[in-house]
Amino acid sequence: MLVKTKAIVISALKYQEKSLIVKCFTESDGLKTYFVRDAFSNRKSNQKIAYFQPLTILEIEAVHKNKGTLENFKEIKLAVAYNTISTDIVKSTIVIFLSEILHHSIHEEEKNQNLFSFLEAALLWLDHHDNVANFHLILLLETTKYLGFYPDNSDMDLKFFEMTEGIFTPFHGMTSLTEHETHLLKRLMALKFDSDQKIFAGIERQILLKILLDYYTFHLQGFRKPKSLDVLKEVFS
Repeated sequence: MLVKTKAIVISALKYQEKSLIVKCFTESDGLKTYFVRDAFSNRKSNQKIAYFQPLTILEIEAVHKNKGTLENFKEIKLAVAYNTISTDIVKSTIVIFLSEILHHSIHEEEKNQNLFSFLEAALLWLDHHDNVANFHLILLLETTKYLGFYPDNSDMDLKFFEMTEGIFTPFHGMTSLTEHETHLLKRLMALKFDSDQKIFAGIERQILLKILLDYYTFHLQGFRKPKSLDVLKEVFS
């Protein structure tokens, strides 16, 4: 079936000498994996390597056979040409980190329009704003809404957050956050991308990042912490 859709590049893996295997989160069909033959050849000007950088937003025309095999692009162009993400070391590090997170978080080959729209809007926000210290934390937390395990906020007055159940509780159990950690999580839950970026100190961001990665580990089978985590910590240290 011939499909025209927007797609966000999740990962690109070199195959043999000249080809790529590209995983995309598409607006039309959710997660799809494509084979790009001769991606490193100058002969295919419509399939440039630059198109397959992490979290690039594309407009694609592709043949989807939907048989669990690799699909094929027919046409590719940039839906958005980022102004700052590729040249700003902080933003490019955030994008590499988040692409790894999404690679280990999105597994379903099914349409998730709301998640696609959220990610697209978030990436455009990142590209157009300079104060982005909390961006990755907010995005990680907000993404859990679309993956099905956002914290239950009905009892946020309680002192502890229980990680496996995703609820606030009056008791501190084996898999609960401390009272201080719970307080940080509550503050994060109240933030939007445009909120004051100075609300957290550097050490508090590190604590929150660990909390969120642990939370993903509890709720997503096979989730692995990104290899780029140490680089991200260095950028925000």
